[in-house]
Amino acid sequence: MISVPTVVFQPLFSSLIAVAPQVHAAPSQLLIALAVSVAVIVGLITWLKLHPFLALTLGSLTLSLGVGTPLQDSFNSFGSGFGSTATSVGVLIALGAMLGKLLADSGGTDRIVQTILSHTSPRWLPWAMALIAFLIGIPLFFEVGLVLLIPVIILVARRGDQSLIRVGISALAGLSVLHGLVPPHPGPLIAISALHANLGLTLALGVLIAIPTVIISGPLLSGPMSRWVHAEAPAGLVTEFESSSHRERQPSFVNALTSILLPVVLMLGKTVADTGLAAGGQLRTALDVLGSPMVALLLATLVSMVTLGRGAGMSRKELSAAVGNSLPAIAGILLIVGAGGGFKQTIVDTGVAQVISQVAQQWSISALLFGWLLAVLIRLATGSATVATITASGIVGPLAATLDPTHTALLVLAVGAGSLFFSHVNDAGFWLVKEYFGMSVGQTLRTWSVMETVISVVALILILLLGAVL
Repeated sequence: MISVPTVVFQPLFSSLIAVAPQVHAAPSQLLIALAVSVAVIVGLITWLKLHPFLALTLGSLTLSLGVGTPLQDSFNSFGSGFGSTATSVGVLIALGAMLGKLLADSGGTDRIVQTILSHTSPRWLPWAMALIAFLIGIPLFFEVGLVLLIPVIILVARRGDQSLIRVGISALAGLSVLHGLVPPHPGPLIAISALHANLGLTLALGVLIAIPTVIISGPLLSGPMSRWVHAEAPAGLVTEFESSSHRERQPSFVNALTSILLPVVLMLGKTVADTGLAAGGQLRTALDVLGSPMVALLLATLVSMVTLGRGAGMSRKELSAAVGNSLPAIAGILLIVGAGGGFKQTIVDTGVAQVISQVAQQWSISALLFGWLLAVLIRLATGSATVATITASGIVGPLAATLDPTHTALLVLAVGAGSLFFSHVNDAGFWLVKEYFGMSVGQTLRTWSVMETVISVVALILILLLGAVL
């Protein structure tokens, strides 16, 4: 019997000196090399606190070397995957960040919040907060949306005489579900790119699954949760938010809502056109162009510079600053996304992906369940939903080739759902929620962590049900 160290490290040394030809490794060696590379990524992120970009890069090289790929070929595979992913996803993330920054700096977020809350009775405040978070969460990354909503959550709970948990969990559910399931968030975009899924179809199914998932994990779950956990926001935060002032001039509610929903409507319009209109027609061609992700987000950003920026009385200098200031914050995300694409391409080029596809077929395990389980394991180990999505979607990529477009889109959502499972102490979001809500570690586990787990499981159940009937 060949030992694991011999299987993994003998080809590694051969690759380092770059004199051996490409090794046609046995399936067992490929799987062992993959396990080692994933362990390297998890260990570097969890134990050494290395940035995920570096961890994914080193994990990709470990995989290539572990199966005997010459060093130059390893770099070529990684570079190819990095470039293609950055091209297909990076621009969309940048445009989404610009749109989110314009929404925040113009006061559009405040306008949406004020309008909805002014028409809501105290009894329905948790539902209103879930709706607000759902709408605001479409163009904003989770951390940005959370920072924007925290003052609203705390003040609504205080002035409406509501439990902070009751109001807060409802809002957090809306943000988290959007983050995991609905593009243009980075996770879903990465999975769509890796699995070659139809973006419009994934978006439509993602929204369909997101709505009941938010309802169950937000307003419905927050009721009993508020009875077993009591939390009070830190006094310093309350004082700060009470004394803060909002922008004097704000865009209208219609303009703010239009800016958020415009890219969603355009992308959904493309999907409808592709399924209901004849190919080659002028209307379908126009909708196909307008609904392509890059064009839809670019148009939404340009429109928002007028409807949000000018509507709030922002000068050209302020508009330029808002757009420019949105980019530094996503530099790390773009590098992680690109490195994830490099790791995915390495999995494909080494032949590991094909072996995984064959193993999954032999086990007769559902591709949707398999993708979810992989994402769950990586999420628990690294604490990062984005890293879990990147890694899991790269591993299950070959399975998507055997699926129809609908089930490929559902596989994207299954991976996204798994990436949200049980946030705990190795997740930055866990500590962000703990500090803002003034909770202990135990209270955060019983609220935030439970909510994330419910989101993941409920979304999986809905995905499997849709997979069975579609």
